Amino acid sequence: MHKTQLLIGEDWVDASAGATADTVDPASGEVVGVFADGTAADVDAAVAAARAGFESDAWQSLSPDARGKLLWKVAELIEENGQELAALETMDQGQPIFISSNVNVPLAAQVFRYYAGFATKIEGKVSPVSIPNQLIYQQRAPLGVCGLITPWNFPLAIAAWKLAPALATGNAAILKPAEQTPLSTVRLAEICREAGIPAGVVNLVTGGPEAGQALVAHQGVDMISFTGSTAVGQEIVKASARDLKRLGLELGGKAASIICDDADVDAAVTGNLQGALFNTGQACGAFTRFLVHRSRVDEFTSKLAAAADSLPIGPGRDPETFVGPLVSEEHLNRVAGYVASGRDQGAELVTGGERVGGDLERGFFYRPTVFAGVQNDMTIAQEEIFGPVLSVMPFDDMDEALSIANSTVYGLVGVVWTQDLRTAHTLPQRINAGTVFVNQLPLIDPGAPWGGLGLSGWGRELGAYSIDEFTETRSVFINLA
Repeated sequence: MHKTQLLIGEDWVDASAGATADTVDPASGEVVGVFADGTAADVDAAVAAARAGFESDAWQSLSPDARGKLLWKVAELIEENGQELAALETMDQGQPIFISSNVNVPLAAQVFRYYAGFATKIEGKVSPVSIPNQLIYQQRAPLGVCGLITPWNFPLAIAAWKLAPALATGNAAILKPAEQTPLSTVRLAEICREAGIPAGVVNLVTGGPEAGQALVAHQGVDMISFTGSTAVGQEIVKASARDLKRLGLELGGKAASIICDDADVDAAVTGNLQGALFNTGQACGAFTRFLVHRSRVDEFTSKLAAAADSLPIGPGRDPETFVGPLVSEEHLNRVAGYVASGRDQGAELVTGGERVGGDLERGFFYRPTVFAGVQNDMTIAQEEIFGPVLSVMPFDDMDEALSIANSTVYGLVGVVWTQDLRTAHTLPQRINAGTVFVNQLPLIDPGAPWGGLGLSGWGRELGAYSIDEFTETRSVFINLA
């Protein structure tokens, strides 16, 4: 049983009201941890500590090179503690151990190492101007105190890709993980202190919506970086309007995967299944709508359903598991509600569509579900389900496919499957999405920007774009006369 506290400045403390909450293993429904349930008072304390940490000589006097060395040390400690972090992630979130140990923990270390190198490369420029006897230059200045609010689906990796650039650019941070999955983020905060990051520069407040709302509304917070649902993102925009704080929002998605008539169907089935069921479909970039040329739709659907039926379902700790549990009973019921709406609205249920029973009945397991004959105005074709529900939709020509693909309020990810080089290069430009994958499953790399259009959010994370997210431009005018 894990019992965790808040990190305020240099101290690990209980929540000010003494409240705690439980976190459960979604594979069994059993309580595996008790975490401090922070309140607005705890957020006040964390903001004060972060401001003091940001302004401290211990942080301000660090050279960019020294800052980079601290981030590199964090990366090393993540790798040294990789097995522990992966086990925490799997136990707390349910993701298969092959994902937590082979993807998310290595990615977290890679992101810190990437931004460790960026710390010495945050450059300004000199502007040629028409005013005589003036030297005018720009600097990239840190924003100050950044509130980093992370989701429950990939707690460690997403915390890393927010925290690393925030620190590389010289900010102080307050981490606020989702209440469903706090454990790996608590360990990351511990690692930051072990690496030697000065007190107050990294703070941690665990808890539910009250803590998150207080962080967003706090006038001592200069920037909020949030990953989560579109509905919560919209509320954050409203709450931040009073002080116009900087926002970075990575929200929902409804990725369309276009399978052209010349596609390698077997490769498309394998890649789309992995892209759809990665982390049991609990990913904003998951492939969810399969737009298949009518000449190949029957072949694709039958092979997709057969492959989905063959996937091992079980606890994430089992190395054979491909489909793990959903994160909670509440979320399982939400997914089941979408499946019911698909049936009610006339989609053809090909496979799945039910909770897993037997030995897995205590956990939050749901069978991979494939619908055929889906119409674009159906709920399952328009709303983000965030679970193992796959919708197959036929098209007759590329204009129709693009019309369906772009008929959504989201714009995070698009996918193309083709063996034609011209199509591979021209079709992505016509898809309204921040990232388009061609002939592959969704990938994240520290050097490539990630973010969306429309209700998928504002701004970009990762790559050089995160430097812009966490800095402001300052102009300096020098009179040389």
